[in-house]
Amino acid sequence: MNYFYLIIIPIVLFFLAGIRIVRPTHRGLMERLGKYKKIANPGFHWIIPIIDRIFLVNITEQMIDADPQEIITNDNLNASVDAQVYFRVKSDEKSIKGSTYDVNNYQWQIVNLARTTLRNIIGTLTLKSANSERGKINAELHETLHKETQNWGIEIIRTELKQIDPPTDVQETMNKVVKAENEKIAAIDSATAAETVADGIKRAKIKEAEGYKRAKILHAEGEAEAIRLVNEAADKYFVGNAQLLRKIEAVETSLETNAKIVVPTGTELINIIGEMAGVVPIDHKQ
Repeated sequence: MNYFYLIIIPIVLFFLAGIRIVRPTHRGLMERLGKYKKIANPGFHWIIPIIDRIFLVNITEQMIDADPQEIITNDNLNASVDAQVYFRVKSDEKSIKGSTYDVNNYQWQIVNLARTTLRNIIGTLTLKSANSERGKINAELHETLHKETQNWGIEIIRTELKQIDPPTDVQETMNKVVKAENEKIAAIDSATAAETVADGIKRAKIKEAEGYKRAKILHAEGEAEAIRLVNEAADKYFVGNAQLLRKIEAVETSLETNAKIVVPTGTELINIIGEMAGVVPIDHKQ
């Protein structure tokens, strides 16, 4: 019985030692005695311990930072440049073998290639153009990395510039320029607003003056019309009767001062006043 356990236990341990599980996020390169044997897809695998080995390769999208570096631009300024590279190992067998056997530490290689490419690109640009042409720099960096890593089984998904920072003194000067420009714009906006208000006040004054002028004209026209009517009445009722007109004016003045006057009935003055008022005098003889 003891011999049974002595045989079974080593066999079980040997079997357990050869178990390998490959996740969907990885692929495995199986080697036997240092020689490539086959690719290990996701799932359960058993290898011969010591004789066989499986090297796992991550096939998910990964990001590496190219690390900040000082680059001299075309206008002799030291710019601090940093970038990120997004990539993945393609999942086919050839690509997985290439990422392991054709390049030593592909992540480190990508970082250094990205840094060198950035120096070559930004070194030909001024600091201002480098900041304004980030899309162009990203495109050139992506194209170079894609071309150089094709044989490694690597797919460069995208590249992004994190920063292109000028020296501190240059940054301070640029900030002052931007601040001055903003203050200039604010001053122009304020002046425009004040001008608009002044223009509104001016228009209101003009409208008020025009209204006052119109009122004066209407008033003058009214007075002129009244004078015309008076003249017409005078022509109608008092032509050749200047003495009678004078009497009526005296009556008008007296009425304004609430004075009492006695006008004899049947006189010509009573008849004219009645005719002007549209009243027919009563004939007391009837």
